[in-house]
Amino acid sequence: MKSNDLQTSVVLVEYNDTYDEHLVNYHLPEEQLQFTSAPLVKINNPIVSNTAKHILILENDVPVGYFALEDGEKLLKYSNNPNARLLTSFSIDFRNQGKGLAKIALQLLREFVRKHLPNTDEIVLGVNKKNTPAHNLYLKTGFVDRNEYYEGPKGPQHILHLKV
Repeated sequence: MKSNDLQTSVVLVEYNDTYDEHLVNYHLPEEQLQFTSAPLVKINNPIVSNTAKHILILENDVPVGYFALEDGEKLLKYSNNPNARLLTSFSIDFRNQGKGLAKIALQLLREFVRKHLPNTDEIVLGVNKKNTPAHNLYLKTGFVDRNEYYEGPKGPQHILHLKV
């Protein structure tokens, strides 16, 4: 499949429970779970703000990836911008990795946020310093590293910014 074909078959949608049967089988290897959460674990986590948006990355209407856009207290650890959202738990199901889906999803992010979260003017995220592939991917898709760091529970994280 050509990259153009892939781009037209990949969309971002807000989570709803009709996708649960696919998400139950979502797989991430242990070495990736140290940096992220499985979708249903995050979606059902009572500590996550009820105003967080849970976003699925669909390819041909099947969930192949996930991330959350959080606000509230967790965001304040990364940014003092009241109009920002914190991107967390970004992942692509292991069986779908290596196809360029993460890059396409991140390229769709600005437009999705403009449409669904019109008061949001920035996306911020923390990426573990040990997670070089993810750091490079975020930089390639428009995020900016301003040499800011957050000391997370799993070590230091680069704080990256994306203007919406």
